[in-house]
Amino acid sequence: MDGRIDGSILKLYTLHWPQDRWEEYEPLLNYCRDTGIKLVASGTPLEVKRTVQADGIRGLSKAEREEYAPPAGSGFISGFSSIPGRSLVDKISSARDSPFGPTSYLSVQARVVDDYTMSKIILKELNGGDTSRMLIVVTGASHVIYGSRGFGVPARVSKNMPKKDQVVVLLDPERQSIRREGEIPVADYLWYSAAKPCSRNCFDRAEIARVMNAAGRRPEALPQDLRKGIDLGVVSPEILQNFFDLEKYPVMSELIHRFQGFRERLLADPKFLQRLAIEEAISITTTLLAQYERRKGRFFEEIDYVLTDTIRGSVVDFFTVWLPAPTISVLSYADDGSGESLEFVKGLLGSLPDNAFQKNILGQNWNMNQRVAAVLVGGLKLASVGFIASVGAGASSDLLYAARGVLKPSANAEAGRKRSPIWKSAAVYSCFLGTSANLRYQIIAGLVEYRLGETLATNYNQPLLASLLSFVARTVNSYWGTQQWVDLARYTGLQKTKELPPAEPTPPPDETSQVDDGKTEGQNLDDNSNQSSG
Repeated sequence: MDGRIDGSILKLYTLHWPQDRWEEYEPLLNYCRDTGIKLVASGTPLEVKRTVQADGIRGLSKAEREEYAPPAGSGFISGFSSIPGRSLVDKISSARDSPFGPTSYLSVQARVVDDYTMSKIILKELNGGDTSRMLIVVTGASHVIYGSRGFGVPARVSKNMPKKDQVVVLLDPERQSIRREGEIPVADYLWYSAAKPCSRNCFDRAEIARVMNAAGRRPEALPQDLRKGIDLGVVSPEILQNFFDLEKYPVMSELIHRFQGFRERLLADPKFLQRLAIEEAISITTTLLAQYERRKGRFFEEIDYVLTDTIRGSVVDFFTVWLPAPTISVLSYADDGSGESLEFVKGLLGSLPDNAFQKNILGQNWNMNQRVAAVLVGGLKLASVGFIASVGAGASSDLLYAARGVLKPSANAEAGRKRSPIWKSAAVYSCFLGTSANLRYQIIAGLVEYRLGETLATNYNQPLLASLLSFVARTVNSYWGTQQWVDLARYTGLQKTKELPPAEPTPPPDETSQVDDGKTEGQNLDDNSNQSSG
């Protein structure tokens, strides 16, 4: 405080602390020094604390016991286990500097010595100074838990100064244990900081209870992950209300109760099914029109190929909407830690948004690197879908072609045509979906619909305009994607346009002949290369 040493020297006296503890206290010390606020040291000397941790209070000298240990019979040791619910000793999980663990009796004695020493110094400061001043005690949550109704510092101060007003403010609520209904409140106030996202105990349980009562629902009837999220305090009243609103529709209710994926997407975007239906309608319509334009009079004759391409395109388009869609999930909080392989994957990928343009959600503050990684991961997912779908479609097309040759050998006019290699076609199509299609759908789902569309619907009360914007964007995207795929397929040799010979004098009508081998120019295109544009 006098400026004779700096923070680096003072830190040498706290080497027994965890690193994050010094990082929490250093700004407070600097602020008090720079602004001239009086500082009062209220901790127990380290050598005293370590003696108690090793040998208990009886290991102290007589003088030390009188100075740092509470009087015999004060009840502040045996009372540690009388809090309703779990034992207070079990709740004190932050005493990492105890070599015997936080639940050992020696560690409890060390905690009592800490609390007693702090309360003595606080009482001395309150009695000897200006009574109109405010004294702020900054210490670990376990020293003040349950306030004056507990057995920590506030209870000891209240016992000696019952008329003195005290308020306990928990500065880091998400770090603390879950409070069940019926237990004594852990503090008077919970203080959340905008400097870091909240990941626990983030919402008022009274408001959650009000929403539940208004809907006439009980927590036991909710899906397990949602119920766990409410217990952890990471499900907002708005999300819960959205869930109950979706339950009013039978189809929606079935989807959000039975399928985790639909629940996550519908809670983030209640119009997700509408967007999926728009995309599928555009996909099926454009695919059928393209097939008819390509096959002309052979459309119904080759209906098996048409259906194969249409179904394959419909499946792929489902995933192009599904994968980049924003989600709201509480699985990261509700996970019980089981499944080592799953934890490894989580640690490898980190916490990534489902869409690069998704807004930050509770407990997540995605940076630019994570958003770029979300694009790459989404591209890999879509590429995998495209590869599998293309191989499946190619194999199905070959089977249908073979079956047609067996059942109708006389009608097989395309027996001599050249078919595209399945693996080459799958590789090119997967690259197309993982790059072009992935970027386009990330933009549509994240920027156009999720951000711009939501702004139009909520801030400007224009839901019809938002729906129209979604329809136009997806229609333009489907047309543009088709053009890109045709260009890529021709560039890589999957689709070839018949080269016409140099212009010659047109023969008389009676000398006109068909293309060799009974194939017209339109028949020379490969059925297997007609992939969906995504």
